[in-house]
Amino acid sequence: MKRKYEGEVVDVVIVGAGAAGGVLAKELSEAGMSVVMLDAGPFLNPQKDFASDELSMQKLGWQDTRIVTGEDPLQMGHNNSGKNVGGGTVHFTGVFLRFHDSDFLAKTRDGVADDWPIGYEDLAPYYDKIEKEIAVAGPRHFPWGNFHGPYPYPERDRLSPNAFVFQKGCEQLGIRTAVTPLAILSAPFEDRPPCINRGFCNQGCMPNAKFSTLIVHIPKAMQAGAEVLADCMVTQIIMNRDGRAEGVMFTHEGKSYEQRARLVILSAFVVETPRLLLHSANAQFPDGLANSSGWVGKGIMTHSSHDVYAKFNEEIRLYKGTPVLASTQDFYETSAERDFVRGYTLHAHGARPVGFAKGVARSSPVPVWGARLRETMWDYNYYGRITMVGEVLPNPDNRVTLSDEKDKHGIPRATVAFSYGDNDRRLIDHAVGTMNSILEAAGGKPEIIVPDTAHLMGGCRMGDDPTASVVNSYGQTHDIPNLFICDASIFVTSGGGNPTNTVMALAARTADYIIAKGARLEL
Repeated sequence: MKRKYEGEVVDVVIVGAGAAGGVLAKELSEAGMSVVMLDAGPFLNPQKDFASDELSMQKLGWQDTRIVTGEDPLQMGHNNSGKNVGGGTVHFTGVFLRFHDSDFLAKTRDGVADDWPIGYEDLAPYYDKIEKEIAVAGPRHFPWGNFHGPYPYPERDRLSPNAFVFQKGCEQLGIRTAVTPLAILSAPFEDRPPCINRGFCNQGCMPNAKFSTLIVHIPKAMQAGAEVLADCMVTQIIMNRDGRAEGVMFTHEGKSYEQRARLVILSAFVVETPRLLLHSANAQFPDGLANSSGWVGKGIMTHSSHDVYAKFNEEIRLYKGTPVLASTQDFYETSAERDFVRGYTLHAHGARPVGFAKGVARSSPVPVWGARLRETMWDYNYYGRITMVGEVLPNPDNRVTLSDEKDKHGIPRATVAFSYGDNDRRLIDHAVGTMNSILEAAGGKPEIIVPDTAHLMGGCRMGDDPTASVVNSYGQTHDIPNLFICDASIFVTSGGGNPTNTVMALAARTADYIIAKGARLEL
């Protein structure tokens, strides 16, 4: 393997080339730092390696074995993590929402979870920056939260039949809707074309109309001098006797290598980041790196993401167009009228045939199977779908730990334990009822409820108190000053909306901090 920085001590090594890693690599390399970024997955070419094929593109997700447990064990893989340069941004739907100010103040406002050590105003300029860099297309007026527009690019003006059905049902019930803010082009930008509504966003966008760090931030980082090493599984963080990180060990095609660096940043996401910290334990850090608080791996969160399908008399054709084109956040904030705190977002969400079949086959309370599954699939074109993005409160018992079983690299596999809390379940019940009502108001007959989850957050949460958190608000670990964590694992709460915009805004803020500190971080 040819390496640009082989044998050198670089300024920064970044583990993980996803939403956060891509932003960090671009910003730090453009600031003149020598950067090496490693990813466990391949470096794909959208025009050659993507296909409008649901089954073959499952490989974009992290398919390595993870052991799941708890009352509500998570489904791991394509729906919540990526394994390729670009990470989950390669196969996400492109929904690009901001968190609200209330998301950072759950303890103060609602008496649950904990407040973040930062507020909305700390991320606002970085939301602006990221949205401009990737030309987010959004509605003329977004009625919820702190930001109401304008977005850099105009909203998508060609909505799917499923989006129109959703809007119709909401209008009948007095629920506000908006065209969804998307990291998908509505007009040409740089060297990328506008979306033509192919609809295979979750399988990788071949024309490059949908943003990913694979096609935006990482090429710019490489142009500025960064080196990207694909198919390289990081197995250990190298520590010195002074308790500082010195780099990482990784494997490529069965051989082991080292990359020394003055600063190590983990952007490996919610399962692999805690896994690597725990596996890198040594005599000085017997419970895992950066884990004096005991919070590494604890407090992981998902979003509840139940789907409701309703059958209509007319064809809806869920495969048509970009998957998510209309949304509501009317139920995002805590309301005294409801029996739970916090809230959720609802999306009109399309589905390809295989995804539809796999979903309804595990519906609740009775799975759709056998003859009924065949009959349901014959009527696929007549179903509409709404999905929820529901806030899940952090619980220390929901966590990532190491199992006794090891993978091919000799690293203990991750065990992921998850159970919903009472508040989470009441929120889900309310959202499912709302989705049923919307579909009925639009003229459909709700038939199928699919329990699901999406997005992972937490496990290395930020905070000002080193005894109750892993990193500070910039992702700098309390225990090891030249070891940073920058990905969704540093979230304190999950919010009720899609997290990618917030992940990238945090990464841009961390990059500014590192650049400003410079030698004071002992680079």
